[in-house]
Amino acid sequence: MATPSNPPITREQQLDLYRYMLLDRIVEDTMTKLFRQNKIVGGLYASLGQEAISVGTAYALEKRDWIAPMIRNIGGLLVKGVRPRDIFTQHMAKYTSPTQGKDGTSHFGDLKDLHIVSPISMLGDLIPVMTGVAMAGRYLGQNIVALTWIGDGGTSTGAFHEGVNLAAQQRAPLVLVIENNQWAYSTPVARQVPITDLADRAKAYGVRAFIVDGNDVEAVFAVARECVALCRAGEGPVIIEAKTMRMRGHAQHDAAEYVPKDMFEFWKKRDPIDTYEKKLAGAGVLTEKKKAEILAGINAVIEQDRAFAEESPFPPAELAESPVYCDGPLPIEPQWKRPVAEVKPPRSGVKPEWKVGGNGEFHRDAREGAGEAAGARHAAPVRPESAKPANGGAKTAARRSSKSAVTVRGRK
Repeated sequence: MATPSNPPITREQQLDLYRYMLLDRIVEDTMTKLFRQNKIVGGLYASLGQEAISVGTAYALEKRDWIAPMIRNIGGLLVKGVRPRDIFTQHMAKYTSPTQGKDGTSHFGDLKDLHIVSPISMLGDLIPVMTGVAMAGRYLGQNIVALTWIGDGGTSTGAFHEGVNLAAQQRAPLVLVIENNQWAYSTPVARQVPITDLADRAKAYGVRAFIVDGNDVEAVFAVARECVALCRAGEGPVIIEAKTMRMRGHAQHDAAEYVPKDMFEFWKKRDPIDTYEKKLAGAGVLTEKKKAEILAGINAVIEQDRAFAEESPFPPAELAESPVYCDGPLPIEPQWKRPVAEVKPPRSGVKPEWKVGGNGEFHRDAREGAGEAAGARHAAPVRPESAKPANGGAKTAARRSSKSAVTVRGRK
């Protein structure tokens, strides 16, 4: 449904989404060939079948907004403005790469112009980092939104829960996208967690969450645009769970023989690019002429940037020792978009005391009215020490105290 914050998608936007997904796939297909030619020096991780998520969510952002990609979010990088040649040279460890050949995988960013925070290999750690970015943007008056992605397996890390809790408590303008691609390396979701929808984890932190078909790029874009609008209006953070399927192994070395063949076949019929291409063609948006034009434009860029990467030199040996240590203050200045006086005393001053609503006491009536539906139950009250029977009651009292007078959440 169209709303002021989520108007109907335009023909231009539809073609953009299609082009970015196709570009993403061709970039990754090209890197697969380079990997097999032993020209990729590090690991290579594919987003085959997941392109709609990276593209659809990143496309909902504005230039001022920030992203922090993971290993399967090349589509988000392309939408943000990263060139294919930067991705090729980075994975080939060439001197012309964003890291000058010092990293052979996806660890690069652009803090100044594109507002991209480099990936962190420890899963979940980007969530507290991007919460900090979101809070800093609000403090500086930039009215930005920060977005990052996490896999289904990554939602079980401590950093995920700590980061979501921090974002929730601070009402940070953060959009967190859970890419539920059914597999955490070789472990299926059902063997990871006892819930069907990972978005349900948002309930524990009082966070709004959405679940979307991760293979429908327009649906992903629409929900992401709504979440971005909510965050910009001060109603963040928001979690999106996008259900999809990882159509290859964890990385190039992984044949994914542990995945049932019929599962691959099921999701192959739901390929995000093939289904979207048919939809646009049926609506008269993507004609054969337009399709050929888009493909020719992408192939021209890919060929030029691949050649640039292959012809680029490796870094000189003397670069290895620099920059290892910071020799002085970094040239980083806060980009204020509000009067600095607003965040300095006396205008920002508050009394050093907390205002707490209620005393945190146990309310049986309120709990019985709201908790039963959530699976909560009441434990029997513990009998005071002075009320214990004089004899024969020690065992009974011990059994009751082990339950304690608390509200127990979860399965009965």
